[in-house]
Amino acid sequence: MLFFVIACLVPSFLISFLATGAMRKLAPKWGLIDQPAQRKVHINPTPLGGGVGIWLGVILPIAVAQLTVLVIVKSGATPTWIPQELVPHLEGVLYRSGQLWAVLAGGTVLAVMGLLDDKLNISWKPRLVIQLLVAFGLVLAGVRGTLFIQQPWIGILLTVVWIIVLVNSLNFLDNMDGLTSGIGLIAAVLFALIMLRFTGEPRWLVAGVLLVLAGSIAGFLCHNWPPAKIFMGDSGSYFIGLILSTMTILGTFYPGDLPEGASVASRHVILAPLCILAIPLYDFCTVMIIRLKEGRSPFHADKSHFSHRLVELGLSKRDTVLTIHLATLTTGVGGLILYEVSSWSAALLVILMILCVLSIVTILENVGRKNRE
Repeated sequence: MLFFVIACLVPSFLISFLATGAMRKLAPKWGLIDQPAQRKVHINPTPLGGGVGIWLGVILPIAVAQLTVLVIVKSGATPTWIPQELVPHLEGVLYRSGQLWAVLAGGTVLAVMGLLDDKLNISWKPRLVIQLLVAFGLVLAGVRGTLFIQQPWIGILLTVVWIIVLVNSLNFLDNMDGLTSGIGLIAAVLFALIMLRFTGEPRWLVAGVLLVLAGSIAGFLCHNWPPAKIFMGDSGSYFIGLILSTMTILGTFYPGDLPEGASVASRHVILAPLCILAIPLYDFCTVMIIRLKEGRSPFHADKSHFSHRLVELGLSKRDTVLTIHLATLTTGVGGLILYEVSSWSAALLVILMILCVLSIVTILENVGRKNRE
């Protein structure tokens, strides 16, 4: 297990760290600069394109791992450095590779679109259309969950909605140094832990992708921690959002019947992704409601986010980011606990804890809003 974790984290971290460092020099030459503006919190022009480093940190290690597994399976001889617990799953990796690369292709499409948006400021309408096309394409590739509902169309619809909402939730939250990258890192690590320790039989492929994503985000975060030297831009937030949304579907929203060894009572674990990602989902929903109530486009950037309210209360930007990270970690631990309880009544206590955290967030938001007015 330790070898697997290190093999996933270290290469992705190094690739992302180096690639992001390179983008800090290349981005200004390509015109990828985020200029200060009224709706933004940074005061100095900052390079964009850090998402390229995150993308490379995920794609390259997975491609190398895929080729390595292919060679091993074709040769029929397993090297001694491969842990014995992984050997029975090597052929399964190849079996699921088509689905995996469909996800990475979809993430690449969104990353490229985000990079173009960083450069050209594309309207939200074509961006939403492309997101929908990617989401439906992934559903056709088999990335879908049923949530234990018999009607397939409901699972398909909810899968598409989940992908679109999570992609845009992380994009909306990318408004302060280290905020989205930190939340993405926390979520990826917690989901990977669930896949390795709390699902009975480890889900190696999903856990591996999440650990690679975590390592890549960590490499980028070294450059993005306040004060940030580079921003991930839309390319990074879209890519992180797509990987997290699809991996949670493949790992939690089980396709078909209950997973082996699971009971009817354990169906409450489908709530784990909602717990772990409660903060970005809450922020997305409240911001959308505020903008619609004010008669503005729901995709028009402003300072209606939870992070902005905390700054208005007097917190520094660094403390604001840490506060939101801790809130995310708190709700995320609730997601882990769901795998340790065996009844809906116990699960409801976890949900109550999450609601209490979100209620605290609501109070802080409202106080911050009143202070601003």
